[in-house]
Amino acid sequence: MSTLDPQAQALIDAAIASGLPPVYSLPTAEARRRMRDAFIWGDPEPIEHRKDLIVPGPAGDLAARLYHPAPGRQLPLIVFFHGGGWIVNDLDTHDRLCVQLAVESSCAALSVDFRCAPEHPYPAPVEDGYAAVVWAASHGDVLGADTSRIAVAGDSSGGTVAAAVSMAARDRGGPVISQQTLIYPVTDHFDPPTASYQERGTGYSLNRDFMEWAWQAYLPAEWSATDPYLFPLRATDLQGLPSTLVLTAEFDPLRDEGIAYADRLSDAAVPTEHWHFDDQMHGFVMQTRAIDRARVAVTDTARHIAAVLSETPKEAL
Repeated sequence: MSTLDPQAQALIDAAIASGLPPVYSLPTAEARRRMRDAFIWGDPEPIEHRKDLIVPGPAGDLAARLYHPAPGRQLPLIVFFHGGGWIVNDLDTHDRLCVQLAVESSCAALSVDFRCAPEHPYPAPVEDGYAAVVWAASHGDVLGADTSRIAVAGDSSGGTVAAAVSMAARDRGGPVISQQTLIYPVTDHFDPPTASYQERGTGYSLNRDFMEWAWQAYLPAEWSATDPYLFPLRATDLQGLPSTLVLTAEFDPLRDEGIAYADRLSDAAVPTEHWHFDDQMHGFVMQTRAIDRARVAVTDTARHIAAVLSETPKEAL
């Protein structure tokens, strides 16, 4: 039977010992401050070029951050969407992760701060994400990027945004996305619960109560249970999506829906790799300074993205 990485368990033990109330019990502004305090500490990861940008969105300007490990070179591009239940986190909370993805892949990375719930429920994050990719695809000169080779990536709810953006690009005639990386993504609603919700729904870094809070904030007044941009696992057609890497963690209530999505992509003839981390919990890739295996996993993920983008024939785009 799998056991949780002792370094991950130490983080859970420390959170319990702190006595702080759970994030989902806090007012939105306070929850956001708590998450920033949790992830913004110590010296930033080094990279040759880091620059804040403004990207036009469908309802106004969006903040974004460019990471470029080799200024002066046109590198493939990763467009990244942060997790946080569509409510919390931002460019700063995910700065360290984006630097490592850019450096280890030798790609430029553009992290996009989409509008968040509850102020901006679905479809705002997806439409912002799609608009950012459309803009990026036509601004390679600004980004120092070869935009014939674009990947999208995201963790948790950001993985949901990345999955939906890939579908939107397919459905709306572009831009071409060559690869998508979905790190323990949300692909379905928590009800009815999967086995992993029942087994891992309490006691770990993500729990069912958080997901109930997130979905309550994210769902608009009117929504469809068959909307594939809202619930990627419920899509009727997954053909024609980009080469995909899905990461799942054993100690994560989202485990089973991530596995199911990877399986469905494979069944739809989408080139798909699924990496399952049997000793990790949700959020582990954000803990590269506390969990040794997390840093290795991020490096391996970045190199996988680079390998796929390097194999993308320009003439086919």
